Amino acid sequence: MLTKDHAICIRATDYSETSQIVTLFTKESGKISAIAKGSKRPKSSFDGAIELFAYGRIVFAHSDDTKLATLTEFEQEPQFSAIAGNLFSLNCASFAAELVNSLTTEFDPHPQLFDNFLQFLQDVNEIRFTFTMSIAEGLHASRDTLSLLILFQLSLLREIGLQPVLNYCVNCNTKYACPERSRGERRATSDELYFSSSANGLICKDCEAAFTDKIKLSLPAAECLIDLKKIADAGAHTLKEIEKVLVYHFTELLGKPPRMAKYILK
Repeated sequence: MLTKDHAICIRATDYSETSQIVTLFTKESGKISAIAKGSKRPKSSFDGAIELFAYGRIVFAHSDDTKLATLTEFEQEPQFSAIAGNLFSLNCASFAAELVNSLTTEFDPHPQLFDNFLQFLQDVNEIRFTFTMSIAEGLHASRDTLSLLILFQLSLLREIGLQPVLNYCVNCNTKYACPERSRGERRATSDELYFSSSANGLICKDCEAAFTDKIKLSLPAAECLIDLKKIADAGAHTLKEIEKVLVYHFTELLGKPPRMAKYILK
């Protein structure tokens, strides 16, 4: 039985001189692993060798008797050429693909996550890095890329059912809010708010002693997590702090550090 779908390649390895094994994240079928026979031949039904982030319409065949699906068509759309032109953009996009691959299971569809991932790649692709950029412009572009990665990672956790609690203490339910939004609620300060992976969210100063696995948050980082809209305007130092927290969380969830994490945090 042939299935039609739209897909993004999140992993590709050579199988032979002419064929590849690919992992595709599809909109309607979820993640699939497939063999693309003859994909590396100059003339094939795949528009050339399938590379990381290739996107387009696919046709594949799968049966319960085989581990790998068979990819029969891949009409690749020209996308994301700018990502490969900048190392930091490429690392961020590769990290996002690694997390999608690690945190989803085969044939478990997440159509909203697919849309979010596609939008993330499109947004990163639109951030232009050029040789004529000043140092300040380059740092600003990197900051924008990192903010997009952070927001995608949080959307990934939400869509797979692991959304962390970010607006109140997980242990005692004390509510937090940014001061200008709600003066009546307890204000988060730099010495009273922590993130715990085992608790899957924020914990307050009164409860932190019960959690050995916690990271203390600065006030800017705490306010960004409480109000995600603030991430877009956060400084580079704050974004790096938040990304360190997320990498720690993903490490705990996966039982090992994500392979690409070291290239984001360096």
